[in-house]
Amino acid sequence: MSDGNRTRVIEHGMPKSVLICDDSSFARKQMARALPGDWGDVVSFANDGVDGLEAIRAGKGQLTFLDLNMPQLDGYGVLQEIHDQGLPVQVIVVSGDIQPEARQRVMGLGAEAFIRKPVDTEELAEILFRIGLWSGEATRPMGGPVKIDIQDGCREITNVAMGRAADLLARLLDVFVVLPIPRVAMLESGDLQMTLENIAQRDSVAGVCQGFIGGGVAGEALLILHESSHADLATLLKHEGRLDEASQMELLVDMASILTGACLKGIADQLDVSFSQGHPLVLGRHTKISNLLKQNAARWKNILAIEMGFRIEHRNISCDLLLLFTEDSLPSLEQRLSYALA
Repeated sequence: MSDGNRTRVIEHGMPKSVLICDDSSFARKQMARALPGDWGDVVSFANDGVDGLEAIRAGKGQLTFLDLNMPQLDGYGVLQEIHDQGLPVQVIVVSGDIQPEARQRVMGLGAEAFIRKPVDTEELAEILFRIGLWSGEATRPMGGPVKIDIQDGCREITNVAMGRAADLLARLLDVFVVLPIPRVAMLESGDLQMTLENIAQRDSVAGVCQGFIGGGVAGEALLILHESSHADLATLLKHEGRLDEASQMELLVDMASILTGACLKGIADQLDVSFSQGHPLVLGRHTKISNLLKQNAARWKNILAIEMGFRIEHRNISCDLLLLFTEDSLPSLEQRLSYALA
């Protein structure tokens, strides 16, 4: 379904049915509030790609706003099914994954447009006007009171931040970064230990820890790099010479700087805060994950933990980034997430 062959199913005026397909209730609310105010009665919601396809087949998604990073069936899979089945729907992809290749892939699969998260209402209005779905007349915002689930809200702003970090890494290394769905949970130090052991399994790892604070929010960012990644990472970063201990340490710190810095900035921008970051601390070299937290476990009790994994397509490179927010940061986080939906 190329641009030249794409059939437009809505020629003029407001669509009869609008579907917002996203696994995050926070993101669905953001998207709904960005729509013209008189669209409220035609909007339906789907939690993942499987539910989204069922809704489209039932005629609930004449215009569909589609996330890419979802469980069961991701946005790419939904677009492929729409193409293969010839379903009468126009799709606007709304995603935190802003890598150039992600945009190219979805447009090649027949998407009408690509919007980066969080949604900019002016950009959305321009796109809706351009494709003939909105007259351009001012309407009231959909608005209304919003209940915040802090874990879901943190998952969504992390998803957006991950996309920005992946975009930076993709452009720097000329690769495509495969993004998972971030996992969010309240943990105690023992739970965190088990989480980290599950990440590493039998592989030796190295870690870099960096504190951050700002706007009533504080915590630690922990990047864990699997040591099997060093050879390919050195190739992509055009490292010259022998891959010794010092050069491996440099690669580790470089990767932590790129991903941690970009993720924290992406979250800070959405929360309207400015994080001050501490000096990076290398936690371990050639060590099993069970030994990685001994010197820090006392600081990481009753925390909100966000786990995200990054994998580079067609390369043996994988790392995990954990953001660990202190318990007393939760009220500020919840308040700022509410402002993000205002």
